[in-house]
Amino acid sequence: MTVTFLPVGPRTLLIELPDLAETLVLFDALNANPVPGIAEIIPAARTLMVRTELGTPADGRLAAEILKCRPPPGTVPAQNTSPVIELPVTYDGEDLAEVAQLMRLSVPEVIAAHQAATWQVAFCGFAPGFAYMTCDDPRFDVARRSSPRTRIPAGSVALAGRFSGIYPLESPGGWQLIGRTDVPMFDLSRDPAALLAPGQRVRFVEAAAPARAVAPKPTPATQGLKILSTAFPITVQDEGRPGQGGQGVSASGALDIGSMRRANRRVGNPSGTPVLEITLGPSRLTADRPVTIALEGAADRAEIEVDGIHTAVDLSRPFALDASEVLILPPPQRGMRSYLAVRGGFDVPPVMGSASRDTLAHIGPEPLTNGAVLPLANTVVGAVDAQPTPQLELPENGDLVEIPVRLGPRTDWFPSETVDQFLTQEWTVSPLSSRVGMRLEGPRPLTRDTRELPSEGTETGAIQIPHSGQPVFFLADHPLTGGYPVIATVLPEALDLAAQIPPGARIRFVAAAPFAPIFPEADA
Repeated sequence: MTVTFLPVGPRTLLIELPDLAETLVLFDALNANPVPGIAEIIPAARTLMVRTELGTPADGRLAAEILKCRPPPGTVPAQNTSPVIELPVTYDGEDLAEVAQLMRLSVPEVIAAHQAATWQVAFCGFAPGFAYMTCDDPRFDVARRSSPRTRIPAGSVALAGRFSGIYPLESPGGWQLIGRTDVPMFDLSRDPAALLAPGQRVRFVEAAAPARAVAPKPTPATQGLKILSTAFPITVQDEGRPGQGGQGVSASGALDIGSMRRANRRVGNPSGTPVLEITLGPSRLTADRPVTIALEGAADRAEIEVDGIHTAVDLSRPFALDASEVLILPPPQRGMRSYLAVRGGFDVPPVMGSASRDTLAHIGPEPLTNGAVLPLANTVVGAVDAQPTPQLELPENGDLVEIPVRLGPRTDWFPSETVDQFLTQEWTVSPLSSRVGMRLEGPRPLTRDTRELPSEGTETGAIQIPHSGQPVFFLADHPLTGGYPVIATVLPEALDLAAQIPPGARIRFVAAAPFAPIFPEADA
């Protein structure tokens, strides 16, 4: 099998290689001799997902430049001389006896083999700090569980396929559990936060790690903007934290980034200043001092309550909220998410370069619920833009929205009639959707290739097709890698609109061209 370049988006492509060894060899080569225009590379089991810088298309010309860097077939990964990290493990996993049967060993022999091997991190994904580690012992090619668990404790040491991994957070999963460690895989008090990164070597030892001290919880703020009540948790969002793929962290950030930037500009803030992302409603907020506010996105009505008297707010302009006044935001009639910017911004410490809340990775400020207070930054800002802005026409329950996609990277895993069905069938947005992904429901599930797809990088906008045949449309907090085939990827310019599609609305996906691999063309 030769190298194949598969389309993902205008600035993203997927490189498929014959096996993990060749993937790591090319990954090393691209890191040693960077190709101009490449911003980030996400390694996985047999693929590299390449994101480019603004102005560099992910096309045949880029594929040709990448191909020039590929070492000859048969090249082995460079010998790793990095220090070996020892991780203490208590071998008491629920699946240890079953793993011993699968490996045709006794439990003590499994433990001894797991400790004797030197494990190397091939790539990171699934969750921040989750490292896929391989070794030279072929006996550790262990099948996943037939039925995934809904809850796996943080620190669980597990096996699946030819990999060993450690769950950094409590999460669902289908790997075989053989033990646990108290060493945190992802700790924001460290730099870098992820303990393990691609290329690092690990050896497991059977010993109890000392109990780690629990960090004191920060004292809640008492002054600033207060959430009196909200139907759904409110999150702080900015432009996100791109470039953290090496630690298994996705970019996150505002789902409707255009609305976030417009709200900031209207109150004189830099466009990337943190704002509040408010899902549906109703919400009631107040402040302990006068503030200037702008609302963008789905918000179409608002009132200010003073001593029981309600006054409508003109949302086409910035407006003032005096101390102790109450801002009331009813659920929008159209759209899904509103963005509230305060002149001078919020005093939110950045985490890994961003103030965004990643709801999957649990990174960034805690979601704001009833009674929460967000301190104000009072930073120096520019002039308020008092010019009225028109309300955008956003979708409502029952509307049909056409969303442009680029077919790929795994469209060829589906019969042609299934691809036609995907593009012609209307998909209803499920109420189970979140910032991680939008679950879609159609009258006829899609059929797909029954092969298991090794984990590979996924882009924001990816449309995965799990075994149910009902699509999942990845949003900003999606996992970095996934194991279900992606039939198409929503174009970046449509993500803001997609973020505003409420439950009950319908989507039809539109592709401008049929699926085709990217062919390296030096003169493309």
